[in-house]
Amino acid sequence: MQYGPAVRRRKLGAELRALRARTGLTSGDAARLVGWHQSKVSRIETGASGVKPADVRLLLDVYGVVETELRELLLILAGSHDGGRDHWWHAYRGVLPPTYRDFISLESQASAMRTLETSVVPGLLQTPEYARAVTRAAVEGLDEERLDALVEVRLARQDVLRAHRPLELTAVLDEAVLRREVGGPEVMARQLRRLVEAGRLPQVRLQVLPFRAGAHIGITGPFVILSFPSTSDLDVVVLDHMTSSLYLERKEDLQAYSEAFNTLRTHALSPEDSLDFIAGIGDDT
Repeated sequence: MQYGPAVRRRKLGAELRALRARTGLTSGDAARLVGWHQSKVSRIETGASGVKPADVRLLLDVYGVVETELRELLLILAGSHDGGRDHWWHAYRGVLPPTYRDFISLESQASAMRTLETSVVPGLLQTPEYARAVTRAAVEGLDEERLDALVEVRLARQDVLRAHRPLELTAVLDEAVLRREVGGPEVMARQLRRLVEAGRLPQVRLQVLPFRAGAHIGITGPFVILSFPSTSDLDVVVLDHMTSSLYLERKEDLQAYSEAFNTLRTHALSPEDSLDFIAGIGDDT
């Protein structure tokens, strides 16, 4: 278990090591081709040290990697200037903690997200009013300017669902998410309508885990599984805590959480029944 930056270094190093092996080059060969000492290549591949995006580009050129998606993802893992470009979240650098920036940068490049939510609506599906109420409750002592900025970030993140290649979102929602009144009845009613609308999008699949399902494997808390194009070796599980986020990247962790998510889906209502269930709660609200 490690925090975001360390996970990013290790994942980047492992992928670069695999790409080098694919070409048949030794670490010494790669070092000579880019004009480095062999120990630098070894430190990068083991995640022992960080690496600049420019150095990643050199290695990718030497390894003959031309796939745009893979290059951009590896450059994102290399540092804060994602893919060599400043993205929208850099404007909020003074507002967002590093672990949140890490999450947003990974989310922006992910091809799929699987999430269990036990308390609140997933951030990618929140209405502005709901996002504001949740943020105000979750972060004490916020002034209006900082609150506005955090809500803007939450809403800007939702663009991944409207991209040319949209993120595929599969969410299992505990019934408590739908029953907990956030922001008042009107805000909650609009949020429930928004969930029904989102659940009809081809890239979104919502399933409700009703109270009658009883205790379940996800009862200990929510989690997110991010998957990426081109390689499954970069997939990661994200667990949110009050002051930080924990990133799990071992294959055993990924397998355990993937199996848990599949189990949750079997106990949840079908996507069609889930939308009817959400709409029914909305009518009552």
